[in-house]
Amino acid sequence: MNRLSTFALLAAVLPMLAIAAEKGLPKPPVARQKPRETVLHAETLVDPYAWLREKANPEVRAYLEAENAYADAVMKGTAKLQRALYAEMLARVKETDLSVPFLKRGYFYYSRTEKGKQYPIRCRKKGTLEAPEEVMLDLNELAKGERFLAVDVAAVSDDGKLLAYSTDTTGFRVYTLRIKDLATGKTFPEAIAAVDSAAWAADGKTLFYVTEDSAKRAHRLWRHVLGTDPARDVLVHDEKDEMFSVGVHRSRSGAYLFVPITSHTSSEWRFLPADGPEGPLQVVSPREKEHEYEVDHRGDLFYVRTNLGCRDFRVVTAPVASPGRQGWAELLPCRPGVSVDELDVFETHAILLEREEAAPRLKILDLLAGGAHTVEFPEPVYSVHPEDNPEFGTTKLRFKYESFVTPPSVFDYDVTSRERTLLKRTEVLGGFDPTKYVSERRWALATDGTRIPVSLVFRRGLKSDGTAPMFLLAYGSYGFPSEVTFSSSRVSLLDRGIVCAIAHVRGGGELGKRWHDGGKMEAKVNTFTDFIAVAETLCLEKVTSKDRLVIEGRSAGGLLMGAVTNMRPDLFAVVLTHVPFVDVINTMLDTSLPLTVGEFEEWGNPRIEEQYRWLRAYSPYENLKKGAYPAILVKTSFDDSQVMYWEPAKYVARLRTLKTDANPLLFKTNLAGGHGGSSGRYDRLKETAFDYAFLLDRLGIKK
Repeated sequence: MNRLSTFALLAAVLPMLAIAAEKGLPKPPVARQKPRETVLHAETLVDPYAWLREKANPEVRAYLEAENAYADAVMKGTAKLQRALYAEMLARVKETDLSVPFLKRGYFYYSRTEKGKQYPIRCRKKGTLEAPEEVMLDLNELAKGERFLAVDVAAVSDDGKLLAYSTDTTGFRVYTLRIKDLATGKTFPEAIAAVDSAAWAADGKTLFYVTEDSAKRAHRLWRHVLGTDPARDVLVHDEKDEMFSVGVHRSRSGAYLFVPITSHTSSEWRFLPADGPEGPLQVVSPREKEHEYEVDHRGDLFYVRTNLGCRDFRVVTAPVASPGRQGWAELLPCRPGVSVDELDVFETHAILLEREEAAPRLKILDLLAGGAHTVEFPEPVYSVHPEDNPEFGTTKLRFKYESFVTPPSVFDYDVTSRERTLLKRTEVLGGFDPTKYVSERRWALATDGTRIPVSLVFRRGLKSDGTAPMFLLAYGSYGFPSEVTFSSSRVSLLDRGIVCAIAHVRGGGELGKRWHDGGKMEAKVNTFTDFIAVAETLCLEKVTSKDRLVIEGRSAGGLLMGAVTNMRPDLFAVVLTHVPFVDVINTMLDTSLPLTVGEFEEWGNPRIEEQYRWLRAYSPYENLKKGAYPAILVKTSFDDSQVMYWEPAKYVARLRTLKTDANPLLFKTNLAGGHGGSSGRYDRLKETAFDYAFLLDRLGIKK
């Protein structure tokens, strides 16, 4: 069968792939059923489509291609709209552009884009911005002949001569580490596979790196000396506990190499002096159940962000000479309702990214004179994060601010004078006027009385009569906040009268660790009921109505989409779900898959009966049932390593046998993408145009 031509293969599986016209409409493919039974806790689970995980099986590939052809056929009538959307979204993008340069060890580093090129070009200039440009990595050159390209590690040695960088050309996050001589442009012969992170020691020749196992768990730390055979590299640490992963990076001070060893609920940080790369790793504080911490360095102290005795984190200091927690001294105590999400330490000050009432803020701690102050921001909903701040001795903080209506804006903030300087605001071409739009924060009430924050943006003049369509997004997992960010593509929806919103449901991190705790493990159902409560509230308040409500989620957010669509199919008109984690039980039973073992602490282990019951209650694949469903677009990537393509493939195949409505169910597989879709910026815009055309067409908006 492997030797069949594409046409012969399609002919061989024609019954499954039927795309024959019926009443002028294409007919969807029908996947073959080959039931597999799994007995778990006295319950028999029948999986008719388990065979779809046979990635090398030509019949699988043929089925995915048939689904792609079917989706394209159904969407053929929107081709003009797709082209128009792509053109208007591209017209807002400054295609030839430059990032804000940052200074590190005498060089200004930046990236730039050129019109017509898919990828950025990473560059630097020595000493001054008027110096000649040095191209470090031209990703467009690296991508030649490849269907996908991503760069992960990009670390320059202390002397500025060497670049360690890693690339993935598959979409499966399989990164190969290489070392480049920045003076000659030549690449050294070392090519180290499956590298997750890397950092230079101070000598400019010793490189530490972490490799992954077959399940993509970063577990081994190695020491490599430039010019030697990687087969002889020294294994510094081999993490045996499958719940934990390993990383490596340099402190901002440059004095130490840090090795965080972390699970979803526990941490253990190790360190060694950057100028003593052959020394042993030392432990800051041994791992303990439910104790998470992070470490930074200044002088003879480590600065520790810890949730020991404070679920939402506090900050302590620890002597470098004896960093165990028995010697920790309070720097910033626990404050009810305030979450410390990030800590960055400099020579004279420390920066905290905090959250309170779902709003982020920056707090500046003066480490010389004492005292603290916060940086204020003007809008009701926004996001803010420290940017590239590699210089330890600076008194300026660089941060990025954006909102639904304010494009990404890079500022320098003087921590002494408290003056901020706008360095760059992403230019939105085509006459974008932020005053035409309104953003706001609302709150919905969950079934248990919990207040759920909702962020909205809409074109000024919105009528609250229920006629406005809405595009409602959510994620709600891993403690990750759903950030309020700017999207120039989103303007295409806003200008067509669509309200865009984010439901900040439990399971995320908008209100700290308690918010995460309230939407994981046995409490995961809260994520779904919170989202339903938000949707119902927005309909009750006549911001939108059920027949005008479009929802979207990605990855774990795709799990959310699958769960709420099963629970309340009547509440949504259109569902968009990308790389959705919908086959929860089967995935969590397979410990050979990436992420599974570590995520027992997020979802639960189905081999434990109590935890199986949690998962069985909401797993989208097992809970599909006969009945009417909204219009649904499901998208995945064949080489996604985080949510395997077969999860949505099986979900769609089963749903096709159960849905009783005439609404479209489309399934698109990116055969050259990863978890985030295509890697090229123009390709990603085309994917967005397809999504928008689908939802607009279903809403009756034809142009």
